[in-house]
Formats: sequence, C-alpha cells, structure tokens
Amino acid sequence: MYEKMHEDMDINCGVIVDGTDSVESVGEQIFERIIAIASGDMSASESLGYGNNEFVPWLVGAVT
Repeated sequence: MYEKMHEDMDINCGVIVDGTDSVESVGEQIFERIIAIASGDMSASESLGYGNNEFVPWLVGAVT
C-alpha cells in the first residue's frame, strides 16, 4: 500500500512485515512523527491539501 500511496502516507509500516525493520524502530518513527506533527509540521495528507477531509471517525449529521 505504501508503494502506491507514499505521497499520502507518513510512515511505511510494511517494512515490519517485509522483515527489513523492527516493530520497535517503526514504533519510534511513529512516535517521532506524532511529536513533529503535534509541534506544527504538516502530515503528508495536509501537505497535499486534504488532510482535514481524510480521517472521519464518525459522520456529522444525518446518515442515509
């Protein structure tokens, strides 16, 4: 998935399954990225201009 959507994804967690990186190492990358974004850096989606519209844990309003 990361290969097809790398411009829209911040971290490639598939390297754990590939065996080229460890859970601990990728976990640290995730943690560092969270800190960077919380400190003002833009996520990959935000840099493309649609970061606010991608993650919708629930829909606001009537759902049909």
